[in-house]
Amino acid sequence: MGMSVGSSDGNEDQLNSTINTTPLVDVMLVLLIIFLVTVPVITQSVPVQLPNERNAPRQTNPQNIEIAVTKDGDVYWGMTLVRDNEELVNRLKKVALMEPQPEVHIRGDMTGRYEFVGRVVFAAQRAGIQKVGFITEPPAGTGG
Repeated sequence: MGMSVGSSDGNEDQLNSTINTTPLVDVMLVLLIIFLVTVPVITQSVPVQLPNERNAPRQTNPQNIEIAVTKDGDVYWGMTLVRDNEELVNRLKKVALMEPQPEVHIRGDMTGRYEFVGRVVFAAQRAGIQKVGFITEPPAGTGG
């Protein structure tokens, strides 16, 4: 068995003048994949007008109902503990019949579960309350 190591015609010094395009094709395919992945993320958004932040002072009205929800899920009507959800719905139904109907303001503890506040909102909806608001702290650094 024999093996040929070089050409026998003596043209070893001849240079290869063709361009090797394999690295160029690899780079172009990587760039193409990056663009194909990122373009749909950029263009897929529903055009909506986002609300501007505003900090309106709360109107203290004696007819407004203030309901507090603790981090443990206890519900207070003013300073009185409400025993269960049905009692809350019954009290809110009486308020819903008033003319003009007062607003219900909910103060939920920041560390509490949203479920607890959601129960109060659902109770207000069942009772027919037209306007429910949430009381929050102003953002830090606003000086107010």
